[in-house]
Order: sequence, then C-alpha cells, then structure tokens
Amino acid sequence: MGAAGIGGARSAPLSVLYSFPGAIGSPGSGAIAWHQVNQLVRSGHDVTLVVASVARAVVGIRSLVRSFDLAGRRIPERPLGRARACAWHDWRARRVLATGRFDVVHTWPLAAARTLELARSLGVVGLREAPGTHILQACTAVRREYSLLGLQAPAAGSPIGDGDRLEVEEREYAAATALLVPSDAVADSFMSRGFDRFRLIRHQYGFDPLEIRVPVRDTKHPFTAVFLGRCAPRKGLHYALRAWHASPASETGRLLIYGTFDPEYQDVLRPALAHRSITVCGPTEKPGAALAKADVLLLPSVEEGSALVTYEAQGAGVIPLVSTASGAMVEHGVNGLLHEAGDVDALTGHIDLLHSQEKVRRFLRSAALSRAQQLTWAAAGRELEHAYRVALDQPLDHAFGRPSERTQGHWDDSAVS
Repeated sequence: MGAAGIGGARSAPLSVLYSFPGAIGSPGSGAIAWHQVNQLVRSGHDVTLVVASVARAVVGIRSLVRSFDLAGRRIPERPLGRARACAWHDWRARRVLATGRFDVVHTWPLAAARTLELARSLGVVGLREAPGTHILQACTAVRREYSLLGLQAPAAGSPIGDGDRLEVEEREYAAATALLVPSDAVADSFMSRGFDRFRLIRHQYGFDPLEIRVPVRDTKHPFTAVFLGRCAPRKGLHYALRAWHASPASETGRLLIYGTFDPEYQDVLRPALAHRSITVCGPTEKPGAALAKADVLLLPSVEEGSALVTYEAQGAGVIPLVSTASGAMVEHGVNGLLHEAGDVDALTGHIDLLHSQEKVRRFLRSAALSRAQQLTWAAAGRELEHAYRVALDQPLDHAFGRPSERTQGHWDDSAVS
C-alpha cells in the first residue's frame, strides 16, 4: 500500500494507475475517462495512464503507456478482434502495475480482470468503473426491447453482450475491491443480483461548462423538445415518439432528434418520424448547440448508466423528462420529471404539463440551473477522489467478506449527491 493508503493523510496526493482500453478523449466513455483523469491531475494526484490510444491528450500525467505500442512499433488492433484486444490491454496494464507502486487502480469493463486480480494479491485497492447496469440486467432489458419491437437483437459481441462478455464481466466484478457506480439505477441493478452495498461506491459524471452554456432564448419560440443520443432501442426513442404523438405539444411544438440511427430501428420508426412536428437532425458533435434550441430533453432510456446528456441538459437550462433508468441526477418535480422506463402515459403527461404551463417550465428550469454547478466535471472529480478515499479507508480483508459497521455506512454517505 502506498504512502496515501489506509494509514496516510486523507489530503495526501494519491498514486493512481488508470487503465482505459479505448481512445481517451473520444466521444462517450472516452470523454468520461478524459475528464476523470484531467480532474485527478488538476487536483495534484500522480496518475499513470494506460490507454489503447489518445484522441485528446491529458497534460500533467506522470506516465503514459499506449497498450498497443511495443518495442517502438504499434500492434494493429483490428486483426486481433475486440476480445483479444481487451485481453492484450489488460495484460499491459497488469505489467505496469507489477512494476510500480500505486495506491489505487482504476479500470474499465472488459479489460480489467487480470489487473484487478494482481492488485488484490498486492494489497492495492482495485476499482472497476460500472458505466452501465449489471451485465445480466442490461442484456435482459435490451433483448426484451428488441423483441417487443419485432427486431432481431444484434449478434454476439454487440454492446448488449454475449456469453464470453458475461464471463469476463463477472470475473471483473469478483476481482474488484469495489465498483464505481454513477447512479442509483446502476447500484440497484447490482444489489438486486446479490452484491453487498459496501462494494458499490457512488460517484457521478458531469458536463463541461466551457462547452455547455446557458443560451439566450427567444421568448416567443415554439415549445421544443430534443432527443439527443444514439437512436437505438436501448435509448427508448420509440417511447418518446409515442408520447410526443399523444400530446397536444405535437400540434404546435417541435421535436428535434439528434443522433445516429440503427438502420432497422429507423425503418420501424419511419412512420412516426414522418410527422410534420418532428425533425431528424442527424448526429452532432456539439450537444450545447442542440440543447440551446430546447425547452425539454426527452430521454426515456430502457437501460443506461448515467447519461451524459442529462448533465449537459441541466447545465444548459433544459428540463430533463427522463426515465428512472437514465441514471440522471434529477429529483422528480424539483429539477426535472421522472417516469418509469416504458411508461408512455406518464411521459405524455409530463410533456403536456410543460407544454401548457409556462410557470412550471420556468420553475423547473431555474431549479436545474441552480444545481448545475454540482454537475460539472470539477464536481465529478471531487466525487471520484472521495470514492478513492472511501475505498482506501475500507480494510481490504472486508472487501471480499463481511463489511465492518464503519464500512457499511459508506454507501449511505455517498448516495446523497
């Protein structure tokens, strides 16, 4: 255990091995990883970064290891296939861990088992990011949605998982000291599978206030809803469309859809998308510009971890109308409106309410903006450091057995954020 370990000062800088098996700084999980590492460095922590590639550099890290660079040459990832590429990355991260001295190891799915197992044997805290719900719940929920839509679920190796992925993720769950969970939805999915809550440490994601700003709005603009994300069954766009069509908002308002469509899914939705109030805008790399046009965000996700767009929406003063499965940091009736996944009637009612009641829109928008500073990546960085400290304070002999009374309280302390 490093100097900032169990017996060290809580304010002492930590030595962190951060392993991400993708392109750090790329959209999605790559952006999450970039902001996490950037905030750790800004807070003075000593970070060794192991990544497959770099889409956006982080300034100030101690060391950078590109896992596919070996002896001055780059190993091509594509011929390896996804599973072998992840296994190779895991092996490289394990080698770095074996030759260094770290307080915390932070890993990501599908490329973490060997690294976490070594961390455990060395007495180093090994954390595994849980950006989505438990893999069995995710697979079940998404496959059910494909079936309801009359679509064939994607083949093995897809984002919803297959037998090999199930085995890999279960091995990672078992090897980790604790899992980093960004929402109650994720935590609940693991506890429903028998995980003790003390092995689930709550943190959060965020938004960048330099990219997401509060727009100056034309007060006479039509009521505008926006869907922003991958247009796939998992995100529940079909539920958003049903609710929108059922609401009077579709008569005078507009629904803007940003994202890349899965082709078969688009075919199923084509009649609903043809309505005159709906515009399919295509993918965008500037969510702030898309949100600047909106009053509300529609995200009726079926399965999610903690969708970044829900943070970005609140930073832009856009009211989230989202499912409880979206992982949003939203308190119903305070800074947004929540519905159970698949509840079209509830979502329709929420659209109706905000379409017809300008006072309610103003109240919820003001509340969302008042909480926005709690949702930035700087705030997320503080939560991540707290998560590391919680894990370091937890005796390792309790990590795989019965928690102590003191440890048992960590979940309660962390969940209120």
